[in-house]
Amino acid sequence: MKTQLSAGAALAVAALVVFTVWIDRRAKTLEETMIGGARKPALSGKTAPDFLLPALDGHTVSMADYRGKKKLVVAFWASWCGPCRSEMPALGRLYAAAHKPDSDFEVLAISVDDDRAAAAGFAEQMKISYPVLLDAGMKASDAFQVESIPTSFVIDPSGKITYAKVGYAPGEEMIVAQQLGIRDYMPFRGGMNVRRGN
Repeated sequence: MKTQLSAGAALAVAALVVFTVWIDRRAKTLEETMIGGARKPALSGKTAPDFLLPALDGHTVSMADYRGKKKLVVAFWASWCGPCRSEMPALGRLYAAAHKPDSDFEVLAISVDDDRAAAAGFAEQMKISYPVLLDAGMKASDAFQVESIPTSFVIDPSGKITYAKVGYAPGEEMIVAQQLGIRDYMPFRGGMNVRRGN
């Protein structure tokens, strides 16, 4: 006896197949470009787009919250991304060594994970102490023209992207520290020798 799917069930199966193919291609593109080497992101030197994203702690965060007040490091990542497993703790060491409540910079880690639990688990496992934002719909990553992860931006208080990079290599947080005006940051010595200034 043959079983036929109802029209609604057939439509649901078709939608699931289309979504699976789309998400698989998107992940593959991100991973292939990540492996292919670092390129300069398209928005380098331009004004950063605004975003409004939920944070793991329940707050909603916008880039506008920091405009005119602080420099930002905006790092796009995902729990399944191998290089992100190195970059996020490296940014954490910089943050722990140089960030104070009255600091003139903030680090925002934007997860492109579809699953909030995966992002939360990664953040907990990596002991991320800076704000973690959720971009499951990839609106912010699309606005920033992120083609692979990790991709990071340093944004000045006026909203201009002053530094951008794709990928991660050990020690790159020293470049980020310099972009933030943090001198003498030594990540391999625990980041304890930190001076502010140009």
